[in-house]
Amino acid sequence: MRLLVVEDEVRLAHALRRGLMADGFSVDIALTGPSGLQAARDGAYEAVLLDVMLPGLSGYDVVRTLRAEDNPVPVLMLSAKDGVHDQADGLDCGADDYLVKPVSYVVLLAHLRAVLRRHHDTRPPALSWGDVRLDPAVHEVTLAGAPVAMTPREYALLEFFLRHPDRVVTKVELLDRVWDLGDRDTNTVEVYVGYLRRKLGPDVIETVRGAGYRLGGSAIVGT
Repeated sequence: MRLLVVEDEVRLAHALRRGLMADGFSVDIALTGPSGLQAARDGAYEAVLLDVMLPGLSGYDVVRTLRAEDNPVPVLMLSAKDGVHDQADGLDCGADDYLVKPVSYVVLLAHLRAVLRRHHDTRPPALSWGDVRLDPAVHEVTLAGAPVAMTPREYALLEFFLRHPDRVVTKVELLDRVWDLGDRDTNTVEVYVGYLRRKLGPDVIETVRGAGYRLGGSAIVGT
């Protein structure tokens, strides 16, 4: 399940990313209003966590523009602006929820889950490749119907591969999208690809020499 965090405080943005990834989400970061707006337009995100005070374009303007373009992506606003009128402005311009910083991560996660429940009346579709099936609704991976235990990192890596079938992804791209920004050791990717192969079969991910990795073996199965 992919999320977009739009936050210009770099430490906070990456702290949120680390926490959300530990809870099984795939997380992208944008540090300005314009880049956040573009990412929300281009990416298939389940939700956007959006700061209000952003360089280039305020969070209010970002969500107002998205709604004017009929973009229904759920938006959870995070802001140090704690006035009742500030909160009312955020909700009136199209945000689905508004939290005042600083906020407990546990509370933020509970609000995020509530927003996602409201916007998903039906179960999100499962992702499959051959006998491998990942069900975001219950955060479960199975192989030929049998549950497979996954660490949060393994789950996020597998989900990224399943959301990008038939495409070669580089180690650097995987570091950028599945790991924290400070993790630049491509050997880490090799280690975790090895973990997935041991749990799901040696052919589930194939190495494309000099390029990266892609899903291998069986063709994708729709669910």
